[in-house]
Amino acid sequence: MGEEATMNRPQFRYEINLNTVLLFVTLMATGVGWGIAYNALVTGRDTNAANIARLETRIASLETTGRVLDNHELRITNVEVSSRDASAALRAVETSINALASDTRLMREILERLENEASRGRRVQ
Repeated sequence: MGEEATMNRPQFRYEINLNTVLLFVTLMATGVGWGIAYNALVTGRDTNAANIARLETRIASLETTGRVLDNHELRITNVEVSSRDASAALRAVETSINALASDTRLMREILERLENEASRGRRVQ
């Protein structure tokens, strides 16, 4: 046993292993990929928020237009009712005028008879 085995510390070798390089490149590519995905997510969210705001504006204008149309419908209904009432009133006035015309004819006939009788009475005398 004269020879004793001595342990020596291994020498540090500054070598770049291919596996280490591939792992580092993969880590960087994954980080860049996540960054791109996050950017797309934020951009899509902003675009969707703008679209939602635009749609809310359109819906508000459509609701306003609907109210205006309801208002016009109500006004048209009121005009139709007024037109019907005016038409009925005109028919009543027409009926009254026809009755007055008939009464006027009757009075004219009565007056003509009276005049005829008066003129006959003068001739006879």
